[in-house]
Amino acid sequence: MQTQQTTRPVPLTFRVVGPEKTAGTDSTITLSDFHAVVAGYTGRDPKAVQHHIDELAAIGVAPPPEVPMFYRMDSDLFETSGEHETSENLTSGEIEPLYIRHDGKFYLGIGSDHTDRDIEAQDIGDSKRACPKPVAGEVIAVENLEALDLDNCTARSWVDGTLYQEGSLSGLRKPADVVERLLARTDIGDADFMCLGGTLPLLNGKFVDGTSWKLELSFPNGTTIEHNYKIKKGSL
Repeated sequence: MQTQQTTRPVPLTFRVVGPEKTAGTDSTITLSDFHAVVAGYTGRDPKAVQHHIDELAAIGVAPPPEVPMFYRMDSDLFETSGEHETSENLTSGEIEPLYIRHDGKFYLGIGSDHTDRDIEAQDIGDSKRACPKPVAGEVIAVENLEALDLDNCTARSWVDGTLYQEGSLSGLRKPADVVERLLARTDIGDADFMCLGGTLPLLNGKFVDGTSWKLELSFPNGTTIEHNYKIKKGSL
């Protein structure tokens, strides 16, 4: 897959927080030219991933040519504003770890792979490109990507105040594994990128077309990254 770097009209600035912030790290980072990607089928258990692919195939969704799959996005879709607009279709989000590389350094954040579920049955990539990708304005500096382990972290999301997802990220591929495969399959090279890294199951198994979303990733030491965003139905 060829992934083109794009220049945003409005750069994204993140505040660096958390336990892995080291001396000499700036308090903020700003990205303007970067590759934007959403990773799919990032489950650690190959049998479970294949089962999911088979379920989608049964309703007419074509299987991915590669596993995991990396979907190219326009960088303008990634936003920290907290206010977004979608079409009148059924759309919903999911909390995901966000892997960022900027000036050769790695950072961890969170975001939502908000997706148009009506389009998803025809084309998964298009369904992701049809919606914004809300991301938190805070990130954690990662000194060693290979050592970054999210298995003991707890991820949660809420829709209109109701708990929607909750669990560990131990079912996902390790961050270094996702990033290594992303770089091996694309032309990103040494450039900046942002990549959403996969999610955990929904508590009730059903997509919810809500308006107010909350994302949270909690670490064993008590550090938490949060993000709230709202969705307004429009004519996109």
